[in-house]
Amino acid sequence: MKRTTNFRKHDIRRTDRPDGTILLESNVPQGPVVSQTSDWLHKWGQEANDRVFLAERSGKGWREETYGSTLQKVKALASSLLARGLNKDTPILIMSGNGVDHGLLALAAQYVGVPTVPVAEQYSLIPSALGRLVQVVKLVHPAMVYVSDAAQFAQALGLDELEGMEIVASQTGGVSSTKITLFDDLLRGDDGVDMVSANAAVSPDTVAKILMTSGSTSAPKGVLTTHGMLCTNQTQIADALPFLHDRPPRILDWLPWNHVFGGSHNFNMMLANGGSLYIDGGKPAKGLFEQTLENLSLITGTLSFNVPAGFSMLLNALQKDLSLQQRFFENLDMIFYAGASLPQYVWEGFENLSMKIKGEVPLMTSSWGLTETAPAMMIQQEPTASSGVVGIPMTGTVTKLVPNDENRFEVRVKGPNVMAGYFEDPVKTTEAFDDEGFFITGDAMCFADPDDPNKGLRFDGRISEDFKLLTGTWVRAAQLRLDALAHFGPLASDIVVAGADRHQIGMLVFPNLEEVRNLGFEVTTDNGALNDPDLLAVIQNKLEERAGTVFGSSNTVARAIVVSEPASLADGEITAKGNLNFRKVLSERKHLLQRLYDDNDTAVAKL
Repeated sequence: MKRTTNFRKHDIRRTDRPDGTILLESNVPQGPVVSQTSDWLHKWGQEANDRVFLAERSGKGWREETYGSTLQKVKALASSLLARGLNKDTPILIMSGNGVDHGLLALAAQYVGVPTVPVAEQYSLIPSALGRLVQVVKLVHPAMVYVSDAAQFAQALGLDELEGMEIVASQTGGVSSTKITLFDDLLRGDDGVDMVSANAAVSPDTVAKILMTSGSTSAPKGVLTTHGMLCTNQTQIADALPFLHDRPPRILDWLPWNHVFGGSHNFNMMLANGGSLYIDGGKPAKGLFEQTLENLSLITGTLSFNVPAGFSMLLNALQKDLSLQQRFFENLDMIFYAGASLPQYVWEGFENLSMKIKGEVPLMTSSWGLTETAPAMMIQQEPTASSGVVGIPMTGTVTKLVPNDENRFEVRVKGPNVMAGYFEDPVKTTEAFDDEGFFITGDAMCFADPDDPNKGLRFDGRISEDFKLLTGTWVRAAQLRLDALAHFGPLASDIVVAGADRHQIGMLVFPNLEEVRNLGFEVTTDNGALNDPDLLAVIQNKLEERAGTVFGSSNTVARAIVVSEPASLADGEITAKGNLNFRKVLSERKHLLQRLYDDNDTAVAKL
């Protein structure tokens, strides 16, 4: 297929050790790295003063901040922070989601070396999730708290743990203004502080923000994310994707800034390359995706970032709307998915539409990384024919592959974009690194082609998610989940694999309810499960189809139950990143797990 995008071919070197360990490094030298994030802001404030940097919906149009206005407001906000005595030891807790004021405040804090701590807004807005917010507050001890709307966040702001902290809000929503500092008051600035010296004191080792891990396996940890990590990672990304320098990129993006994908990878990609970030207030969820489509009618990007579920919903909308197809693909350089493997039918759907619209396809790709790596450690920077490949190591990094099984390796990494440690947690920090200083990721990978490392690596699950059947047979649950998701296509939005200490593999299917209804099935429930016989017959047929294409008990899913209730953030079944916490799902839904292995249960599809 003809490709739209200028790309760099893979070029890595492989070192094999006698013990079977493999080291992978890029042969491409790493490009120049700026010292702090404000270097980017100064550059584009001079070279592209009138270009839009940040925008959000306002009425029928957009509130837009240019690079010039952003720099001016960031300096004013930063001077107000300094005048209050804020410094490296007084973090700012940001409780609300993506927004222009959120972005300005984060950049202002970075400008003078004050860490920010963005957290998932669900922690504040869902009463049963407030405990997660309290955990964060007790860990980081913020000096200031920011919310977009004091009335919307009133319950969280009333927590005893926030007593004595300055509350800043963009609007009060009727809450007594005597208890709230208005964001506009911070924008007035303070001429009595030495901004130049404060900015000059920020170094690559200065902490820019403390990002909280998802807490899927333990209590959330604070990842100390430095300016050096953020700045290096953007150089590494541009080394892999040279087209970022060909023209200023533009994105319409919903991915949350409390997560490293949206808040570090995408936000800083626009800032580093003089691009424009239009904040999408929608997201791939019922009742919210319509807002995304409305926003796409106003602005489209040169790059498109999303999770697989989001791309699936977008493909469905594109296939019904020729005008949307034209707008979406006309300037598109890249489609980038992360969080899970993109189903192949979705991948091919985008390729086919792009070929129809303009006779060529953008770079379709993914990457791999962690909150602890700022985030990108590997990237598939050249075209490939299918999803699931996460590529090769970024420039300046070393990937260590420790044998786990035949052609399967545990992944460990080292590089200038890897964190030095967790906030106030020396024990967890020590445990996170091996004796050579490599960060232990817990992820497993295999070579796409064992004879050619330049073909890249495939994600092969989390080591901790593997389990044994009663027979002693090991099951690679993460890879099995990806395979099953691909097979069940749009019927399943997600899957939890079960079977530890059982005789067969089973799975809990979280359905795509819109697709279930579109196919005419009844959404009738039976103690937490869907029990439409026609739906179960389709699920059973798919189990049989898949069983005919795989070999052995470690790969055969023998039974399935379709859950009726979505995963709960409050109960910890879903993380702030939107990923399922598999252990928690199985723990919270023990009754469904028991039903799954009951041969007489009529809500179970089985071979």
